[in-house]
Amino acid sequence: MKLLKEMCSIHAPSGNEVAMTKFLLNYVKKNEKSWKVKPKIFSGDGFQDCIILVFGKPKTAIFAHIDSIGFTVRYENELVKIGGPQTVEGYDLVGKDSKGEVEVKLKIEEDKNNFEKKLAYSFNRVLDRGTSLTFKPNWRETKEYVQCCYMDNRLGVWNALKVAETLKDGIICFSCWEEHGGGSIPYLQKLIFEKYKVKQALISDITWVTKGVKFGNGVAISLRDSLIPRKSYVDRIIEIAKKSKIKYQLEVEGSGGSDAKELQMSNNPWDWCFIGAPEDHVHSPDEKVYKNDIHAMVELYKLLMVKL
Repeated sequence: MKLLKEMCSIHAPSGNEVAMTKFLLNYVKKNEKSWKVKPKIFSGDGFQDCIILVFGKPKTAIFAHIDSIGFTVRYENELVKIGGPQTVEGYDLVGKDSKGEVEVKLKIEEDKNNFEKKLAYSFNRVLDRGTSLTFKPNWRETKEYVQCCYMDNRLGVWNALKVAETLKDGIICFSCWEEHGGGSIPYLQKLIFEKYKVKQALISDITWVTKGVKFGNGVAISLRDSLIPRKSYVDRIIEIAKKSKIKYQLEVEGSGGSDAKELQMSNNPWDWCFIGAPEDHVHSPDEKVYKNDIHAMVELYKLLMVKL
């Protein structure tokens, strides 16, 4: 879990993913010599802060977003949400502006003009406008669980890197902006589809613990969220999972979304399925995941990248 712990501490909210991008490029260059196949790397100009890794002759692409939720400094001590973070007075937030690194407290104040609550921060000076803030990492680990901010989606990225170690044929795509409306998938999927004729995807992201999805029941294969994937494609995935000894559970939700939205809305005929370990305390500093569900996620992805 050392790699996951390190990634959870990287400041990379939507729109400011550059630190995570640099980390991943360095990680790939350092470790690719020990992988089964050395990937072709697409990054830099034309890709913004996104990365595409191409292994062998790909049939399937894994999509994992590298951004997180957070906050943007507005005027005076006001904050604006990046994505949908939980907001509890007293949360520790960290970031960096022109005067250096900062650690502030989240405040919830009365907005006298609109008679509503507003988000703010408590600090000994005014931060630069536009400064991004994220939850302060607090890593906790037991024999059964790992807990920290930004398991969503550093765990999805970690999963993709673990799959990369043995991947012979496939694509891993690290995307941006997912937590705040998306925007990178349209040009990423276009290159993947047109250059490699790949049109089936796995969404390496983290789902929720709900009344039907529990810790310890394995990785969740989502039958639907706010979107509905093509059933025949999902059925193929379930059939492969059934024949394995990998523990999995089926998820049916009516809300939530992922990079799959922009795949489904694209001009190309993408099939997709969201597959991820469930977490509790979603979008908070205390996101919690069961280790055996994480291991099941990695094993199922490795199998699907061969069998699909």
